[in-house]
Amino acid sequence: MSKSPRPAFRCTECGWETGKWVGRCGECQAWGSVAEAAAPSGRSSAGPVTRAAVPIGQVSVEDSSFRTSGVPELDRVLGGGLVPGAAILLAGEPGVGKSTLLLEVAAQTARTRHRTLYVTGEESASQVRLRADRTGGVHDELYLAAETDLGAVLTHIEQVRPTLLVVDSIQTIGASGVDGVPGGVTQVKEVAAALIRVAKTRNITTILVGHVTKDGSIAGPRVLEHVVDVVLHFEGDRNSRFRMVRAMKNRFGPIDEVGCFDLSGEGITAVTDPTGLFVENHHVQVPGTCVAVTMEGRRPLLAEVQALVTPSAAERPRRTTSGLDGSRVAMVLAVLQQHCGIRLHSHDVFTSTVGGARLSEPASDLAVAVAIASATSDRPAPRGAVAMGEIGLAGELRRVRDLPQRIAEAARLGFSVAVVPQEASGPGPLTPVTPRTIDGMEVIAVPDIASALRILQLTNQDRRGVRPLD
Repeated sequence: MSKSPRPAFRCTECGWETGKWVGRCGECQAWGSVAEAAAPSGRSSAGPVTRAAVPIGQVSVEDSSFRTSGVPELDRVLGGGLVPGAAILLAGEPGVGKSTLLLEVAAQTARTRHRTLYVTGEESASQVRLRADRTGGVHDELYLAAETDLGAVLTHIEQVRPTLLVVDSIQTIGASGVDGVPGGVTQVKEVAAALIRVAKTRNITTILVGHVTKDGSIAGPRVLEHVVDVVLHFEGDRNSRFRMVRAMKNRFGPIDEVGCFDLSGEGITAVTDPTGLFVENHHVQVPGTCVAVTMEGRRPLLAEVQALVTPSAAERPRRTTSGLDGSRVAMVLAVLQQHCGIRLHSHDVFTSTVGGARLSEPASDLAVAVAIASATSDRPAPRGAVAMGEIGLAGELRRVRDLPQRIAEAARLGFSVAVVPQEASGPGPLTPVTPRTIDGMEVIAVPDIASALRILQLTNQDRRGVRPLD
């Protein structure tokens, strides 16, 4: 029998092989990633080594120690600062402030007498200079080059010999002699490999700006995220000045840290205490509001949830959410109707967060339920109360992680009452929380959502011996 012909085309994203060229990969569904496969080469032979292997205990770590970037919130996300020779990929939507943030990092690095090279492929040098004048980023140790050719960028690196290299963006840099247009799969792989090779050999901290697709993922080959050391996502709402940097991959630190920033016309500044942006100070008690305590990385944040419930004449009432997960809000509505006797099948329900906060953590379920019950009964929740807990389909409240940190943050900001899930150890006070962590707060542990609403006096059901709050 004759042997089947070897597949002549391979997907550069996942390695899927096919006998003919197609525009879309049949495995990972990526467009434009199928290219002609190279012919297999012969066996590799032993060759010279660049440096002899040594015991790991004899490897020096002094050359890879952290150096501050001058932006404390970015250092927090990176795990301590910039590492020499590290390759960092920063991705985000257009207009979110990536270039402004990196120009601030480059300026702060230059102020510490570390030479910095900022390569821009999307703007002219004069346009970047105008932004630097506005944000106060002009310094003699900050070098600026507007290039779109990889060879020219490497020449600038040879001449300037920077400590920090910023490339904005990698999709605009092209390599001569490589097939494809700048931003294509082959071009991005070649440009990234060349820049990372220079970064490793010369101990240059390299920050690459990456574009994102319409669904929010990083554009280009997935191998780009594998070869870099750190992957950061820059997030923010166009209608808000608040921005967040989130680590998706970090070889030098944790990946559960979040940095908060304020983007304005004068530049970008770090926000060390962002809770005030997400909590509204009401002079009087307002029905339909409740404060949730969520965790962004290892940082507790307080965010206010608002709800509005109105009668509806439509056959299908509206369910509108902003800043919340619509499916979880629908589940909370079903639990409230089934287990708390709150009839919402003939009412429009609108739920939102304050300040553009996005709450996707299940621990905010209880705050959403309290806000909806408060709006339905037209009774405000007790002043100074916060609620945190995940709601199950049976109406039970499930424990949440990092509960002591959440309670301590609420107490620091002046809240006096916290309604939390009852621990699995049984009724009574929370055993993991010490009086020092509570710091004077009254922490009430309840087993289910019905008990929580009775304590907060937001339901007309029988209290069954549960003491409500005054």
